[in-house]
Amino acid sequence: MSATVSFKVPSPGGPQPVTVSYARVGSGEPLLLLHGIGHHRQAWDPVVDILATERDVIAVDLPGFGVSPGLPDGLAYDLATTTAVFGAFCEALELDRPHVAGNSLGGLLALELGREKLVRSVTALSPAGFWSEAERRYAFGVLIAMRRISRRLPLPLVQRLSRSAAGRTMLTSTIYARPGRRSPEAVVAETLALAQATGFDATLRAGSAVQFTDDLPGVPVTVGWGSRDMLLVRRQGVRAKQIIPRARLVRLPGCGHCPMNDDPALVARVILDGSRVPERSR
Repeated sequence: MSATVSFKVPSPGGPQPVTVSYARVGSGEPLLLLHGIGHHRQAWDPVVDILATERDVIAVDLPGFGVSPGLPDGLAYDLATTTAVFGAFCEALELDRPHVAGNSLGGLLALELGREKLVRSVTALSPAGFWSEAERRYAFGVLIAMRRISRRLPLPLVQRLSRSAAGRTMLTSTIYARPGRRSPEAVVAETLALAQATGFDATLRAGSAVQFTDDLPGVPVTVGWGSRDMLLVRRQGVRAKQIIPRARLVRLPGCGHCPMNDDPALVARVILDGSRVPERSR
C-alpha cells in the first residue's frame, strides 16, 4: 500500500514540516528499507515480497527522491537531519525501534539510526562512509556523470534502450552486475527518478565530508558487499568490519552495488537473518 505521512522535524528556525512517501506490505516485526542516492523505494521491489512473508515492510522514498517532496528551507540534507527525519517518521507511524536495511546512502543512514539506538538491528548493503578520499571522489564522479546522462537522455530514447538487454546494460551496469534482469519499466522509472531527484545535489554536497567511524555496541549489524560492486569497492567492507568489530560481514557473490536486483533470494535471506535478534539483545 502506497501512502504519505507528514510530521514536524526540529530546526534552528523552529519545527519544519516534512512529508515522506512510503509503501507498506506484510506482517511481523517492522522493517524499514532505505534506498541510495538518486534511487527510489522501488529499488527494493525484487525483495519486498520475500521479506513481507516475515516482516511488516516499510519501503520509503527519502526526502527529495522518488515521490517524496524535498526538505523545506531551513533543513539541510545532512546526516544529522536525515536521521532526525526518520526518527520522526518512525514516531509518526508508531514504529517502535524497527529493523532497518539500507543500500549505499541508505546503508549509511541505517548505521546512523543504529548509532542513535533508534532501531533493533541494521543491515547495510554497500553502505557509504567507509571510503578513502580517493574512493569517495571516484564514486561521486561516477554519480555526477550518471545524473548528467539521465537528465540529457530524451525519454523516448530511454524507453527504446530499456527494451533490450544491451540497452538496459548501458543505462544501469554501474549499479547492477546483472542489468539484463531489470525490467524495462523499472529501468525507465529509475532513470527518471535519478534525473528528477530534487535532493540529489544537496545530498551529494553534504556527503563530501562524511566518514563513518563509530562502533555500534548493543545493536546487531550485518554488512553485505557485492563482489562486483563497481561504485563502492568491496575492500570498504573490510574497513566497516574493522570499525564495527561485532558486525557480520557477508560477501554477496556476483552482485553489484544494488544487489537486491542481482540476487533477490540471497539479499532477502541476508536481511531476514540479520533481523532475527535474540530477545535479550533488544
